[in-house]
Amino acid sequence: MADFPDIVEAPLRARFVSLGVRPEEVEERFVRGAGAGGQKINKTSSTVWLQHRPTGLLVRCQRERSQTVNRQLAWQELAGKLEGRRQAAVSQAQAARELARRQKRQKSHGQKVRMIETKKHRAKNKSARGRVSGDW
Repeated sequence: MADFPDIVEAPLRARFVSLGVRPEEVEERFVRGAGAGGQKINKTSSTVWLQHRPTGLLVRCQRERSQTVNRQLAWQELAGKLEGRRQAAVSQAQAARELARRQKRQKSHGQKVRMIETKKHRAKNKSARGRVSGDW
C-alpha cells in the first residue's frame, strides 16, 4: 500500500486520515512554472500539481522557488480545500434539516391571531366590491 510522501508531516497526515483520504487517491506531478522568473522558472520543475481523483480537486503551487517548500504548501492547501469541502457539505445538510424543522413547526398563538385578522381585513375589502349600479 502506498504511503504519503515524507514531506507530509504527522499533523498533516492526521488531517488526511480524518478526511478519509488515501495516498493512492492523490496524484502528484512536478511541472515547470509559468509567469515571471526568467531562466530559473524555465529550467526547473518547481511547481507542484496535486489532484485528488475522487473529488477532482486540483491544487497547483508555485509560490516559492523551492520544489520542497512548494510541495509542503500544496499538500497543506489540498488538506484545507478538502476540509472546506467537507464543512460545506455538513453545513448544507444542517441547513436542510433546519429548513425542514422551520417548515413543519406549529404557528404561535400570535401568528394565528395576526393571520385571522389579515384574512378578515382582506375579506372585508373584497366584500365591498360588487356590481356598480347605474344607467348603462
